[in-house]
Amino acid sequence: MATVFDVIIVGGGGSGLAAAASCAERQLSVVVLEKQPQLGGTTGIAVGSLTANRTELQRKSGIEDSVEAHAEDAGKFATPEIEERNNDSLRRYFLSHTAETLNWLTEMGLNFHGPSPEPPNRVARMHNVVPNAKAYIAALQSKVIRHGGTIHCNADVERLIHENGRVVGVDAVISNQSVRFEARRGVVLAAGDYANSAETIGRFKGEQYTAIEGINPHATGDGHRLAEDAGAKLVNMDITYGPELRFVAPPSRRGDFIQLLPSSGPMAKLMGRLLSYVPKPVMQSFIKRLLVTWQHPENSLFDDGAILVNQNGQRFCDERTWPDREISVAQQPHKVAYILLDQRLIDRYSKWPHFISTAPEIAYAYVNDYLRLRRDVAVTADSLDDLARERSIPANVLTETVAAENHERNAGKSSTVPALEGNRWVLLGPVKAYFTTTEGGAAINEQFEVLNKNDAPIPGLYAVGQNGLSGQILWGHGLHIAWAITSGRLIGEHLAS
Repeated sequence: MATVFDVIIVGGGGSGLAAAASCAERQLSVVVLEKQPQLGGTTGIAVGSLTANRTELQRKSGIEDSVEAHAEDAGKFATPEIEERNNDSLRRYFLSHTAETLNWLTEMGLNFHGPSPEPPNRVARMHNVVPNAKAYIAALQSKVIRHGGTIHCNADVERLIHENGRVVGVDAVISNQSVRFEARRGVVLAAGDYANSAETIGRFKGEQYTAIEGINPHATGDGHRLAEDAGAKLVNMDITYGPELRFVAPPSRRGDFIQLLPSSGPMAKLMGRLLSYVPKPVMQSFIKRLLVTWQHPENSLFDDGAILVNQNGQRFCDERTWPDREISVAQQPHKVAYILLDQRLIDRYSKWPHFISTAPEIAYAYVNDYLRLRRDVAVTADSLDDLARERSIPANVLTETVAAENHERNAGKSSTVPALEGNRWVLLGPVKAYFTTTEGGAAINEQFEVLNKNDAPIPGLYAVGQNGLSGQILWGHGLHIAWAITSGRLIGEHLAS
């Protein structure tokens, strides 16, 4: 016996919950099926930037903006070779609805600060939710429940059900029990990206990338698999954001990210109202704690002479070559590496304009920030021997590695930067190579219907968020979250019409 709803949502991240909330507020019966024990997906582990144009916060800041200007600027983040593969019409359609999405979220009680500038955007468009992206999840979940929606976690969707050429439901396993759900109006795929699917990455991007992990360990491409099984056309599956080096999450936050402030309830609302009165140094302190949790080390570290060593103390790659550097890191013991800084680099990366990591125009983190806030990934010592012992690296090997590198530098063979030396050393890491997200997705139209290889809609099947990117290139802060929530909001409008 199947349980029947108007709409079935596969995935409980930002796009899935937005879709469910939008359906529920329009009196559609809706069920969310999330395979993990908790909601959130990749959205739930982000800082929470949402890029939008023609917003109320822009107007309050005296900023004039347009969809046309935003569409043009959005095309400046990726390389020309990547950008030429963008679905221009769909991206412009999406950007034309971002202000409505921000208003929708604000009406739920969410609070934003900004907008913050992010070149090459010609005006400030980055709106940052208070305190981070978990606020989206809390607000959307609350809205779904208030409007009578149903949410099941630990619900793994195994297959789509087809009848007479139409997708009419799903078969799922919930707490080891097989359950069938049927949908009167449609099944919406909102299951996130495939950044941690070695099989999908290897198939579309290349076998050399299969050892590289996704920053969200649960992003295994389930929605893409379901779409392809239904005959969908998949677009841009070889395009990924990354690989890039990132510090591993704190031990207590593996698979999750730090929550600094309340994301719901009276305290979150109060924090949002008082935000403009919070002294900037205090706000910077909150943001910096988040920044050192999730952000990646700047490439300039390696241009200035920092080296990577593995757990055995060996240097194993040219640190200035991408993506070979990341591929090499993923092949090291435990897939980890460490960044070695000498006295000169410590001094250089202790003040503006040289920083270890940044959230542009929001905060910058320097060496001492990591030593203070991330002792799990930052250690300092007066000698290489003491430094090596801090990370159980063979001291003699690390010393030999530095000596060999300095010999090459002094001979002018490997670098124009000075030798590594001094009375103080810092080791940053472990770092790992990660895919942040993926740009491939099912082809869709502006009604979010999934298209087959002949560009015809597959009846009853829809896709939003990362499952329905349809060739869009959304590089730059805040575009993926904006698309996730905007596409989720709009699918509710379409299914209710």
